[in-house]
Amino acid sequence: MKKIQLFLLVAFSICFVTKSFSQHGQYDIVNGIGFFGGITKVKLATDNFITKEGDGFIGGLSATVDIPFKWYNMSYGMQFSESTVSILGRPTASSSNNEFVDYKLFAAQLALMMHIKLAGSYVTLDVGPMLQYNGRLEFEDTTQEGYFINNYDNLLAEEIANISQFNLNGAVGITAGFKFVKLRAHYIYGATNILKKLENENLDTAGGDSRFKGNMSMLLFGAMLSF
Repeated sequence: MKKIQLFLLVAFSICFVTKSFSQHGQYDIVNGIGFFGGITKVKLATDNFITKEGDGFIGGLSATVDIPFKWYNMSYGMQFSESTVSILGRPTASSSNNEFVDYKLFAAQLALMMHIKLAGSYVTLDVGPMLQYNGRLEFEDTTQEGYFINNYDNLLAEEIANISQFNLNGAVGITAGFKFVKLRAHYIYGATNILKKLENENLDTAGGDSRFKGNMSMLLFGAMLSF
């Protein structure tokens, strides 16, 4: 319920930012709405598990304040993503047949971005923080729920699904294009420990490290339509 209320609040506030103009000397300040979509590459960096990079997709909307007489623009918005997180496991505790357990991770991110003008508003360097809410890890194949996670003797794949759900990210990247259509490439790094919550789950960590630490990173490529 809290997640739904958060989504509605941000979407409601963004919808109130319609395209408008206000005079500042001889300059116009332009407020606009942009719709964004793209593909992602996602990785969980951790010493606890053996992981591999996964694919995903992302979409969202943002409100942009274009200020021609400044060296930067500002935007805030929300984006949604679904990604694959893969962790190496095995069918039984003693099995030597290893295979990756694939999880789905859904996330919503609230972003406040500064767009530094490299070539006017046509090319910008984008930097800023993001507050992320993500769900539990969900299995792409439910038959893998009973798999054992490598680097541990008895840790099951279903036992590590309850990861931390509120995280802080930092983003940096480039946006380039014209007024209505732009291309975007961003790198997003998780500044907080997304595996921290596992330490409160009373897990059997025999054979491995009882302290869990991991950071998510995302590389995205996409296009944005602005109005």
